[in-house]
Amino acid sequence: MTHRQVLEALSGLLLALFVAMLSGTIVSVALPQIIGALDGSQSQYTWVVTASLLASTASTPIWGKLADLFNKKLLLQISIVIFMVSSLACGFAQNTSQLIAFRAVQGLAMGALQILATVIIAAMITPKERGRYNGYLGAVMAVATVGGPLLGGLIADASWLGWRWCFFIAVPFTIAAFALLAKTLHLPTVRRTDVSIDYWGATLIAAGVSVLLIWVTFVGNSFDWLSWQTAAMAGGGVLLLAVATWVEAKVREPVVPLHVISRRTPALAILASLAVGMAMFGGSVFLGQYFQIGRGYGPTAAGLLTIPMMAGVLFSSTISGRMISRSGRTKPYILAGLVVLLAGFVGLATIDHETNLVLVSVYMLAVGIGVGMSMQNLVLVIQNTVPLREVGAASGAITFFRSLGGTVGVSVLGAVLANRVATNIAEGLAAAGIPAGGSAAAGSLNIAALPEPVKEIVRAAYGDATGHIFLISAAIAAVGLVAAAFLKPAKLRDSLDLPEQAPQQEAAARA
Repeated sequence: MTHRQVLEALSGLLLALFVAMLSGTIVSVALPQIIGALDGSQSQYTWVVTASLLASTASTPIWGKLADLFNKKLLLQISIVIFMVSSLACGFAQNTSQLIAFRAVQGLAMGALQILATVIIAAMITPKERGRYNGYLGAVMAVATVGGPLLGGLIADASWLGWRWCFFIAVPFTIAAFALLAKTLHLPTVRRTDVSIDYWGATLIAAGVSVLLIWVTFVGNSFDWLSWQTAAMAGGGVLLLAVATWVEAKVREPVVPLHVISRRTPALAILASLAVGMAMFGGSVFLGQYFQIGRGYGPTAAGLLTIPMMAGVLFSSTISGRMISRSGRTKPYILAGLVVLLAGFVGLATIDHETNLVLVSVYMLAVGIGVGMSMQNLVLVIQNTVPLREVGAASGAITFFRSLGGTVGVSVLGAVLANRVATNIAEGLAAAGIPAGGSAAAGSLNIAALPEPVKEIVRAAYGDATGHIFLISAAIAAVGLVAAAFLKPAKLRDSLDLPEQAPQQEAAARA
């Protein structure tokens, strides 16, 4: 393909990637209004986010393997159609159960679009030339990340649109991307005959994680921590993951390659990335809810108030990336980023429903800077330590665990927030002399429908409880900082591959 043909195909590819990333952030600010309109609960609020994250995480390795077996362009077009249909279904959802189910299907397509975009770019552009197109990828990610919440807030606030257009808006973008790719993307179908798809591993991992997440969501509310339900769900989830580990050790091409992630540097980088993903995704999802329910702002204002964190990610990742390219060292920047991230979460742990918004913005900026300096650079660390033939497996592993950390973080922190809010509301109602029966109505996220005294109690409960979950995020970030501190200092290699290892060394590394 000529440079012009590459740019034409890349435009459709980046448009599809933009829509996929936008769908994950556009609902973050509008979710309180969406769940309120559908009369959902705090647990359902969490699962609207978790369902798509979990489906995307579990399906990403499968889509990557399918790209080795089948026509990449056809797979991409199928995933675009799935995404478009599921987006329409989300927009027409009549209750939160339907919305969660449709979001799971949307998550399958989101995982496909993200991994297939990477695979197709690698098929179009040689490694030597690929760097010149990284700026386009960075711009798409930044615009989707920063613009998503704001666009979602504007749509939710517009009376002539409404929150359903947060999902409908993806349709024209997907149609345009489909048409562009159909016309401009021309790839030879190169199939590997020796590829085996680890369906059992992917299924067991998704099932084990799902069972544990469902347990975390309902424990403490629907049943006690010490109960037969806890034993069955927690024990079953751990058992499924244990069997998945055994399967991954046996299959020829595992979803999660154990021989890679068991090495010291990749293992520490994955642990740090897992902690960063858990803290970042788990904490940031609830900031829009904090500003709207805890502080009383509309969706548009809430989207604007989250810009400091997104700006921190954009600028710190760009600047630190250039500095790392000059020095060839990653560890100092990762450590500095995790220290700033920890400081930001410690600051956010102190907020309540009356905290000065300037302080909240400073804390969010610190979190954004920390994430920007650490998240992508941890991927660079693991890519630098493995030979070229294992770069894909290693990159897939760290992406999988980072997404898994975000999914677990959203679910765990959502469950903690729901329990804390319920306790605060009960205490507030008792202190105000309001009958305990009013707490059922107070559990709804439709704040506008609540009586004025109850409304103020609910706002204070959400505002004060949010700081509590950021304290947990700070503890998780501290684990990531400790893991990064034990990384071996190393300079980035200027060669495409590692020097050839002796057969004995390679066998020992795999063992």
